[in-house]
Formats: sequence, C-alpha cells, structure tokens
Amino acid sequence: MPINITLVVVLAVIYAAGFYLLMQRSLMRVLLGIVLVGHGANLFLQAAGGPAGEPAKVGKALGAASDPLPQAMALTAIVITFAVTVLLLALAYRSSVLLKDDEVQDDVEDRRLRRAPETEDEPASVISLREGEP
Repeated sequence: MPINITLVVVLAVIYAAGFYLLMQRSLMRVLLGIVLVGHGANLFLQAAGGPAGEPAKVGKALGAASDPLPQAMALTAIVITFAVTVLLLALAYRSSVLLKDDEVQDDVEDRRLRRAPETEDEPASVISLREGEP
C-alpha cells in the first residue's frame, strides 16, 4: 500500500501544532495541545490500520478481513484523551478560581536557585544549602 503524502503532512501539522501548544504556559493552551496530539494519535492509528477490508465472519476464511487491532487502539486512545482532557479542564478551572489566572507561574525556589552565585567547584544548590536556607 503506497503512503499517502497528504495524510503524512496533515499528521505532521497536527503533531507540530499540538506539541507547540504543549510548551506554552497557559493551561488552556496545554489542554488544546493535548487534544490535538490525541486527535493526531487517533488519525495515525486509523491510517496504520490500512484500507478497509471485509468484516470478519465466523466460519469463513480470513483472507481479506480488516485488522481490528488499530480500531481497538484508537478507541482506547479516545478514552484516554477524554480522561486527560477532563482532568486538565478541572485543573484549569481550579487554577482560574484560586489564582484568577490560568498561567503557570515559576516556582519561587527555581527563581532563587537561578540567581544564586556559583563557584567553579560547587553548584548553586550546594551553596544555597550551606547558607542555612531550607
């Protein structure tokens, strides 16, 4: 079976857009990225299944029957994507209620370690621990 170049380009664009959105700081953009990557996975699994064949029948030869495994994997991917989407929606809602913003902020400890001076033989995390800060 020849590879459909249009399908490959569409999959590449969907995955690229999804991964770009996953790298953003806004939880809603991360949610949209997860949804796009999930849809890309479903499309990839359906494309990997090949062309449609005859349904499997009891008592008949399975010469040209279609493979049910990619369809089962796509259904599983749909359920997993739906569950992750609901979880991220709940997190985004909770974040917007508590913080009035859905943007993920830098951790205070990460910012402090980034500003700590380093020497040649000790990294910043060791210096900050020796200064008595928890």
